[in-house]
Amino acid sequence: MRPKVTIIGSGFVGSTSAHWIAAKELADVVLLDIIEGIPQGKALDLAEAAPIEGFDLHIRGTNDYGDTAGSDVIVVTSGAPRKPGMSREDLIKVNATITRDCISKAAPLSPNAVIVMVNNPLDTMAYLAREVSGFPRNRVVGQAGVLDSARYRTFIAHEAGVSVEDVQAMLMGGHGDEMVPLPRFTTIGGIPVTEFISAERLDAIVDRARRGGGEIVNLLKTGSAYFAPSAATVQMVEAIVRDKKRVIPCAAYLEGEYGLHDLYFGVPVVLGAGGIERIIELPLDAHEQALVERSAAAVRSSIDALKGA
Repeated sequence: MRPKVTIIGSGFVGSTSAHWIAAKELADVVLLDIIEGIPQGKALDLAEAAPIEGFDLHIRGTNDYGDTAGSDVIVVTSGAPRKPGMSREDLIKVNATITRDCISKAAPLSPNAVIVMVNNPLDTMAYLAREVSGFPRNRVVGQAGVLDSARYRTFIAHEAGVSVEDVQAMLMGGHGDEMVPLPRFTTIGGIPVTEFISAERLDAIVDRARRGGGEIVNLLKTGSAYFAPSAATVQMVEAIVRDKKRVIPCAAYLEGEYGLHDLYFGVPVVLGAGGIERIIELPLDAHEQALVERSAAAVRSSIDALKGA
């Protein structure tokens, strides 16, 4: 029997995630949305691509949470998109309402699932999903570091004139503006990135990666990124359903790791069938730890706003 993945929200990120899952033949897909016809139409359209692309799996669009029962992974993409000039924190009130509704309906029907949160503000919505679902911390994870590090790796590859496949990078911290770069743990073909790129240029690349989502929002005017966010999400789904034990940065609930408590925060983890199977604590220097604590303060501020919403 194939694994089953539910994607809540059939907008650009949700439907493109379904596309990547189908192309990789990872799992049967349930695409759910509150708008009638949209998930059904997109699911049917994707299913009709199967004879051309050669994937065999079941894709269903629905408005009924009952169809999601028994999912191995629940991906939550539904929520208001960020608009130009809008911070992620501006999204808290509206997306908290949406997240509470989604999780309260989906989690009881799939009590053994791993929940992958994608909607923004990411760290805060992951915190809320764990609270509403009652799931253990290893089975509620946020997609953030995979996307941020992909942007970082892309810009490094372009700057150094090398393949993106040879760039390995690790980031920590809150998603987006508050991410914490770790150049010491960034390599190109196993060689420290500082052998290819000057410190000044690397700082500029880090700054661009931090603002990566906002840069795309400003370019699109009426939308936000979805190709890279959905690819990042599906890398996590693949790690879970195929038990790949990937070492990647994800938003995890911390209980003392890195000196942080009671918040979701981007850290390197081992991601497999059990969700977050291990949190890896890197030996940070004083400067890196200070950046982590500054980022954590911003995440806490967002969570405090959630609690007051």
